Amino acid sequence: MKPHVICHMVSSVDGRTLNSRWRPDGKLASALFERLHDELGGDAWLIGRVTGQEFAKGKPYPAVTDQIFPRENWFARRDVKAGDVKAYGVALDFHGKIGWGRSDIGGDPIVVVLSSKVSDAHLAGLRQEGVSYIFAGETELDLGLVLDILNRELGVKRLLLEGGGGANGAFLRAGLVDELSLVLCPAVDGAKGAPSVFDSGEPLTGPTAPVEAMTLESSTVIDGGAVWLRYRLRNR
Repeated sequence: MKPHVICHMVSSVDGRTLNSRWRPDGKLASALFERLHDELGGDAWLIGRVTGQEFAKGKPYPAVTDQIFPRENWFARRDVKAGDVKAYGVALDFHGKIGWGRSDIGGDPIVVVLSSKVSDAHLAGLRQEGVSYIFAGETELDLGLVLDILNRELGVKRLLLEGGGGANGAFLRAGLVDELSLVLCPAVDGAKGAPSVFDSGEPLTGPTAPVEAMTLESSTVIDGGAVWLRYRLRNR
């Protein structure tokens, strides 16, 4: 069973997400993002590798180990909702490049999504730090499988997809986004190629998102003149 996926992002009016570039400044963005993140109340939140690297505190793990691990999902913790922990922090790191140096982000246990081709040495590093991991493909990332595992193994029913644009765009094109929570801040970026809410490495002739309809569920003016838009998506 697939969790309900809400893409939650804060952007300038031109859809850009790197608030250090915004004019006027984007100081309001982070506070709004966190407040509404808590209000949406997901069982898990998901980010891509680039965003995940920003949270990492460690160095790459040693390149060799004498240990051999089965390519099976491994969980350091399964106790979210049982205590003070509210959600899992899920990071796409398919090729196993991030050395975390931590087991949680803001108290939320990290779960890494990997390829089954990732080395035993990388798995050893994750286990040593208490970082859970799941496998979702060998050569290509299967996003539907990621959602299925999170629901089946960890009971995730509501997931907040929180980018960057590459991860958001991949889920959108896979038809896996159910809702968009977008906070438009009164600021502009204006630069070509700046990070955006949804992005793609594909050319314009690549696959388009299978979105058939977007229904506005609510629009609310919030702090500083920002507007919080919530859309329900219908996919083919």
